[in-house]
Amino acid sequence: MRHGKQYRISCDYKMLKTLYIRFALMAGILLLGGTGVLAQTTTIKGVITDAQTGETLPYVSIVIPGTTMGTSADVDGKYALTLKENYAAIRFTYVGYESIDKKITVGADQVINIKMKVDASMLKEVTVKGRARYRNKDNPAVQLIRQVIENRDKNQMANYDFAEYEQYEKISFALSNLSDKFKERRIFRNYQFLFKDQDSSTIGGKNILPAYIQEKLSQVYFRKNPYTKKQWVKANRRAEFDARFVDNDGLSAYFNRLYEDINIYKNDISIATNLLLSPIANTAPTFYKYFIRDTVKTHEPWLVELGFVPRNKTDMLFEGKLFITLDGNYAVQNAYLTVNKDINLNFMRDLEARLEFEKSPDGRYHPSKTTLGMEFALGEKGGGLFGQRVVNYKNYEVNQPRPDSVYRGPAEQAIYNPLIKTGESYWQQVRHIPLEKSERDIYRNVDTLQTIPSFRRTMDITSLFLAGYKSFDIVEVGPVNTFYSFNPVEGFRLRFGGRTTTDLSKRIFFETYAAYGFKDQKWKYFLSGTYSLNNKSVYHFPLHYIRASYQRDTKIPGQDLQFVQEDNFLLSFKRGQNNRWLYNDIYKAEYVREFQNRFSYKVGFTHWNQRPAGILEYKPVEHIDGQPTVAQLSNTEVNLELRYAPNEQFYQGKLYRTPIINKFPIFTLRYNAGLKGVLNGENSYHNVTANISKRIYLSQLGFMDITTEGGYIFGKNIPFPLLTIHRANQTYAYQLNSYNLMNFLEFVSDHYASLDVQYYMNGFLFNKIPLLKKLKLREVFSFKAAVGGLRDENNPLKGASVYQFPVDDQGRPISYTMDKQPYMEGSIGVANIFKLLRVDLVKRFNYLDHPNVSEWGIRARFRLDF
Repeated sequence: MRHGKQYRISCDYKMLKTLYIRFALMAGILLLGGTGVLAQTTTIKGVITDAQTGETLPYVSIVIPGTTMGTSADVDGKYALTLKENYAAIRFTYVGYESIDKKITVGADQVINIKMKVDASMLKEVTVKGRARYRNKDNPAVQLIRQVIENRDKNQMANYDFAEYEQYEKISFALSNLSDKFKERRIFRNYQFLFKDQDSSTIGGKNILPAYIQEKLSQVYFRKNPYTKKQWVKANRRAEFDARFVDNDGLSAYFNRLYEDINIYKNDISIATNLLLSPIANTAPTFYKYFIRDTVKTHEPWLVELGFVPRNKTDMLFEGKLFITLDGNYAVQNAYLTVNKDINLNFMRDLEARLEFEKSPDGRYHPSKTTLGMEFALGEKGGGLFGQRVVNYKNYEVNQPRPDSVYRGPAEQAIYNPLIKTGESYWQQVRHIPLEKSERDIYRNVDTLQTIPSFRRTMDITSLFLAGYKSFDIVEVGPVNTFYSFNPVEGFRLRFGGRTTTDLSKRIFFETYAAYGFKDQKWKYFLSGTYSLNNKSVYHFPLHYIRASYQRDTKIPGQDLQFVQEDNFLLSFKRGQNNRWLYNDIYKAEYVREFQNRFSYKVGFTHWNQRPAGILEYKPVEHIDGQPTVAQLSNTEVNLELRYAPNEQFYQGKLYRTPIINKFPIFTLRYNAGLKGVLNGENSYHNVTANISKRIYLSQLGFMDITTEGGYIFGKNIPFPLLTIHRANQTYAYQLNSYNLMNFLEFVSDHYASLDVQYYMNGFLFNKIPLLKKLKLREVFSFKAAVGGLRDENNPLKGASVYQFPVDDQGRPISYTMDKQPYMEGSIGVANIFKLLRVDLVKRFNYLDHPNVSEWGIRARFRLDF
């Protein structure tokens, strides 16, 4: 026993001694390292450029020879590398250039700028002749992209006479980059089941809160001549929110407008309602830099990995890489697109698009899968909104003609019964790709969420602030921004109103308000009743209803507002003399019908009694001073409006439809006929007005919104209140459809034509000015003109038996005709100030001799845009 015990003690002692020696050695190494002898930290940084041109080279590889350690340069050729071990050199490698080894000083921070020389022998492997220094001339990368551009048409689906395929798409949204602190807030105590964890390195961060999903299964048919692309929707499913708070159809349309199809072969690609130039557009080499990064020989045919970056990082351009086939077709086999962090896109924090193509039996490539993910946020850090749209294609068939009936009708048409809801079991069978983990429970969670009282209260409060209405189940009260306002005629004005909801009835709707002016001491009120003929809400597309209404209220002649209530509190602030007013009693009946192809018509009958207020008086031409003026004007009309807006998209709010503008034109034709002798109507006339509006995209030069309008009134001895009173604006807000330096009731016509051009350059000029570049401001220009006149039979100055034109309190005329020259005004503006504000310097070009007019003015407009 004693010998055994001594042996164990001896062994323990030897082990302790060995451990002590090792500990001492480790301590010594650490101490030596601390004095700069071993394991010192070395930091190297610099910029990599082309030796001949001085252009920066993006994505250059930097490695430690003999190891896998290293990094790569960024898009601007900048790199930084920190080493915690002692290495003597680093190596710089880039396809098409000679590799460079550089010695480094261990333990010191140092700047090593690299100038790389072209290696012509390596470029032969990509079968493109030329040198690799960066400039377009003799640049093999540019020569390669020009081959892609030259072969672009034959690599598109439009190259076939006929094509068809099945398409599955899903779009999902989640609150993203949520902190643990945010997740643990008291308000989310009952909602923990909603949060999902994911890889923190992916877009959206670690904590996300999935909130929306939609899936669609379609059969798509393409015909080359005449050009037709028809999508027959076989099934559609989405997470539905309470229709009292959210327009689900409008929400879906808006999301799909943000996340449109990506066709790399088009010149311009729509991203978040903006057009970004494709890297293989006809003019792409003017705006992009291209770099050959690698040759992929493991793929048949061989591929060239082609990197591209914008010449100006704030322009509407992508950066990323393309994989180009070297089989003579120069097709895109794969693509990765993102944007520079400095791009002049509002609220865009991150973007990733991946395009995958498959080879067809005829050797062409067709899309197989497209993924577009974008995160929107107010700042660089904190929570945001991440959305992803995935489109998968299969069962391609080409040059298989179908009957004409397959291609007829609107571009997208449902062949399923929307009343039959498809469940999860159905979608598991038809999905091309499974749902992601974060998407699986969204349908159930959204339904559950809306049963939680605290969530419904949150939605109710949000609806009040954003839409202006407070819901009380069968009725909702609002809009709140009209409860208080003021003007020179009514003085302090209070208003209170509301309307019924679908909880009361899906067919019958009522709306009302009452207002009181403390200066004129008069009550104003409104009442309407609407009967829906298609058992849908009268705010839900397609509209089909009849409505009757009565309104007693004030109005400013010539004020025509879009998407704003006339008694909105903010419009109480006006420039100049705001003393031209009317009191109206209006009886109206109308029938409205909309169709799926976006054609609609409205038939109406209107009778009103109109009384002048403020400085207005209705004096006949033959009026003698001292005689009483005309107390009121009675008029009866029948109305017809035809409207065609192909492929129109909009979001239906509680007050207005907010258009989601696209490239398609909108046509409107209106006809009003005065009925003399009907319900004491005093005038007979025919008023015809036509309007065309369209957005024209100009690629990198921005876009223009153009509106043309013309009108003609047939008839004689028509008083000025029934003529065309050109739309004027005396507020300090810039109004798109009004003349911003014209006074109310300043111009009157019985025939006219007008042009309105709004040109948004999206920062194309400002992006080139260093001091403005970081501010991400955008230029905007406008021009408005109207030419018109008044025929002698309607002109009080030519002896027509009508009312005299009004005068101000000093006896000066305030209403005129445009017989001599058109009215014109233009503006130069700065948009995107704080991402919300547009400020214009407006100039009026003529009719400056009229009283109380300004040649110059500053107007502002809030515009929430990407």
